[in-house]
Amino acid sequence: MTEVTPHSEATLDAIGLLCPLPVLKARKRLKAMAPGAVLQILADDPAAIIDIPHFCAEAGHEFLGQSTGEDHQIYQIRKGS
Repeated sequence: MTEVTPHSEATLDAIGLLCPLPVLKARKRLKAMAPGAVLQILADDPAAIIDIPHFCAEAGHEFLGQSTGEDHQIYQIRKGS
C-alpha cells in the first residue's frame, strides 16, 4: 500500500457510491482542474482499489497513492496535461 501525500487541491467524496460512479465522478472533477493539480478521492467501493489506478493509467493521470481511512480508502491523483 502506498502512502498518499497530505496536500490536495480538491476532495471528491465518493463514499457510498459503487462502480463505476467513483471513477466517473473523478473524471468529471478532474476536467475542471488545472494540469498538475491533485484530487483526493474518498471511496468505500471495494472495486475502487483496482478501478482508480486503472483509470489513471488509461487517462494519463498520475496515481499518487492510496491509504486507508477509518471506514474508507483515500486515493490521490495528479491531473495529467
